[in-house]
Amino acid sequence: MTVAALAEIADRVRGLFPCPVAVCAEGIGASEAELWPVEAEAMRAAVPRRRAEFAAGRAVARRAIAELGLPPVAIPMQPDRSPGWPAGVAGSITHTDVLALAAVARAEVIAAIGIDAEPDEPLPSGVAEMVCRPEERAWCATMPDPARAERLIFVAKEAAYKCQYPLSRAGLEFDALSIEAAADGALVARFTLPAGPFATGDRLSGRAARCGGLVIAAFALPHRP
Repeated sequence: MTVAALAEIADRVRGLFPCPVAVCAEGIGASEAELWPVEAEAMRAAVPRRRAEFAAGRAVARRAIAELGLPPVAIPMQPDRSPGWPAGVAGSITHTDVLALAAVARAEVIAAIGIDAEPDEPLPSGVAEMVCRPEERAWCATMPDPARAERLIFVAKEAAYKCQYPLSRAGLEFDALSIEAAADGALVARFTLPAGPFATGDRLSGRAARCGGLVIAAFALPHRP
C-alpha cells in the first residue's frame, strides 16, 4: 500500500471522531526493528507474520502518541492481550493483512477509543449467524449487498468492544451488543447485557467509513470528570 493511500486512510479515520484524535497508519512489515525489549519479549514465540503485525501496530501507536506531544514509550501486551497504554493516554490498534492503524487521544479528553478495520468484502458464509443478532440480520437484508452490510456489523462490534473494554474489562460475546447503522455512517452500539459500568440499554456512539478497500469503524467515549 502506498504512502499516499495510508495517509488517506489515516485522514479518513481521523474524521470519524467528534474531537481531535491522533491517527497513524503503516504497512505491515515496515517496522520489525522498532519493537522495544518488553514488546519483543511478548513476541518471542510468535510466528513472523504475527510479529510483523505487532511491530507495525506498536510503531504507529508510538507515532500517534508523539503527535500528542508525548515522549515515545513501550506499549507492552497486557495479560489479557490488550495494549498497555501509558498513563494519560487512551488508544486503540487494529490490523488488516496489509496495514496497521492506531488512534490515540489524551485521556482527559477521551476516556476510551475503539477502532477496527476489515476488507470491504462480504462476510464469509456462516459467520453472520455467529456475529449478527436477529434485528441486525433483518437490517442487513434490506441493504443492496447484505453480506457487505454484515461485514460492517462485524467491524462495528469489534470497534465497540475495544472501546468499552478498558472500562468494563468484560469479554463480551457478539450478542451483547446490538448495532444500528445509519446511511450517513453514524453507528450506535447498544448493550443488550450489563458489562461493568454499562447497564443494559446503554449506548456507545461511533461512525463508519469505507476507504482504500476497507470498511472501518470508530467509537469514542468522552472523558467525564
